[in-house]
Amino acid sequence: MTATKTATKGYKGIGMHGVIASWYANGAKRRMSQYATWAERAAQLTPGNEILEVAPGPGYFSIELAKRGPYLITGLDISESFVKIARTNAENAGVDVDFRHGNASEMPFPDNRFDFVFCSAAFKNFTDPVGALREMHRVLKIGGKAQVIDLRKDASLEEIDSEVNRIGGSGLNKFIIRFTFRNMLLKRAYAKDQIEQFVSQTGFRSVQIGQNAIGLEILLTK
Repeated sequence: MTATKTATKGYKGIGMHGVIASWYANGAKRRMSQYATWAERAAQLTPGNEILEVAPGPGYFSIELAKRGPYLITGLDISESFVKIARTNAENAGVDVDFRHGNASEMPFPDNRFDFVFCSAAFKNFTDPVGALREMHRVLKIGGKAQVIDLRKDASLEEIDSEVNRIGGSGLNKFIIRFTFRNMLLKRAYAKDQIEQFVSQTGFRSVQIGQNAIGLEILLTK
């Protein structure tokens, strides 16, 4: 019973299902330049490498990466709605990405499978962050890397407002996004020392933590 409960509630807060998932997917399109930038960085990988995106949502990063090279890309998301949306987006883009339903802390993959694991804007929502990191470590090959990008706890309200304005959109959408950042996401976000404490409970041999406009960029090596 415990495993079933975990698999259906692997996130904090409201679930990304149905119309909520569709609303998020439409809003995320405004950040396509960011997904493209992340994909360009990751495209330095060796052709044929196996890549896992954890919590891909609508799948934009994986799809952008698939456009840039012959990689074997898998996406794993707790939301069945997102899996359906991501599959449709990949089909429309003419790329091959294996989007699957599953839990970040109980991944349905064998040990030592992937060369690179990527996760953006989702880590703060995991109910078992250490478990998710341990799973990323388990499924990576020796020497493989995981990159986690997410909101930082100490992002100021001014920095949040600047980022919301940069993303753009209608007045109502901006209000909803700003409200969500201030009243929900910042409360779940982690500080650098918390991330370091989580990583210390895993087998990763090195961690590098950088900072961007409102987030942390964490690079882990197995």
